Amino acid sequence: MRHLAYALCLSLAGMFAALPAAAQNVTAQFQTWLQNDLWPAARARGISQQTFNAAFNGVSPNLKLPDLVTPGQTAEPPRVQHQAEFGAPGNYFAENTVAGVSSGGRSRVARLQQPLDAIERRFGVPAGILVAIWGRESGFGGANIPHNAFEVLGTKAFMARRKDMFREEVLAALEMVQRGHVSVSAMKSSWAGALGQPQFLPTSYLKYAYDADGDGRADIWDSQVDTLASIANYLAAHGWVKGRDWGFEVTVPDSVSCALEGPDRGKRISEWASMGITRVSGRPFPDHEARQEGYLLMPAGRSGPAFIVTPNFYVLKEYNESDLYALFVGHAADRIAYGDRRFASSWGSVDKLYRSDIAAMQRGLERQGYDVGGADGLPGFRTRRSIGDWQAKNGRAPTCFPDAGLVRSLG
Repeated sequence: MRHLAYALCLSLAGMFAALPAAAQNVTAQFQTWLQNDLWPAARARGISQQTFNAAFNGVSPNLKLPDLVTPGQTAEPPRVQHQAEFGAPGNYFAENTVAGVSSGGRSRVARLQQPLDAIERRFGVPAGILVAIWGRESGFGGANIPHNAFEVLGTKAFMARRKDMFREEVLAALEMVQRGHVSVSAMKSSWAGALGQPQFLPTSYLKYAYDADGDGRADIWDSQVDTLASIANYLAAHGWVKGRDWGFEVTVPDSVSCALEGPDRGKRISEWASMGITRVSGRPFPDHEARQEGYLLMPAGRSGPAFIVTPNFYVLKEYNESDLYALFVGHAADRIAYGDRRFASSWGSVDKLYRSDIAAMQRGLERQGYDVGGADGLPGFRTRRSIGDWQAKNGRAPTCFPDAGLVRSLG
């Protein structure tokens, strides 16, 4: 073991010599953190020094990753948002992207119908939802996932804005290797540290990865069946309601405030209908849905399509905490099952704002007593409806979405 530790130190020393002074300082601090902080925590979880050294051999912090905080500095919302789902909402639904998932999904449903039927019987999640997530996350397993997971997770555990979360993830990644689920060399991830075809974080792998093909290993890298079953297991464990839809595109009359949005403002779907909300198809809501609770969703406020969604929509958000992500999955699943019908309403143009601009606006709303869900620069439903309430109170037509004028007024 001492030889392994010595080899790791020599490798890191060689890297230090080639780095600029500032990076050398961070790398030296990273190495100290590895040995004095992360290693004792890993050892307490049963990780061997051999596994630990193999995972971090040659690893230095990747300072090109987003949302990092230099040691000693205070975390602030970044000026620019790197995740596409928090940009202009319409950009997330580029037709070539949606059509690629839906057309690719239909061919895979046809090819994998038997295992998908078995998975749906076991977990209650429809094939279209599973395949849409698979397509969105990794292009049905075809996406290039190039990063060293220990470099990504180690860097983020050391210096990300949410480093406590990533600390748990890097320890879980070490457990995956220690238990023999995967080799160090196979631990490739996205820039956010997600693994394999379903893009599970390591803690999700340990909890939800599922061996559906019976070979004794939950293989989310090379087994399509295990990948789909693992996604289904994740959704079922987070409360997927068998037999319910995810939601319906609707028309919301001006008499219904966009500030009624949110999972904490639910009504029976029949009540929403009595307020004048109608399906864009012209058909009534299904009887079994009308009797149950639904929620208004307007991800671009009055500048885009509107929806009545079910609790299953919020289960999809457990997979990725983004309204647009969950909506993409539900929409693509519908197109996989029923054909390529686009949204009836179009996405309007919205002002291009920096994440830091939205955070300043949120702080302005908070000072006036509004609950925006935290001044993080991300316009979630609490921010959107707070905007609508503020606009109505100040004699403006509620749009329920950030714009440059709001930033000037509230920032």
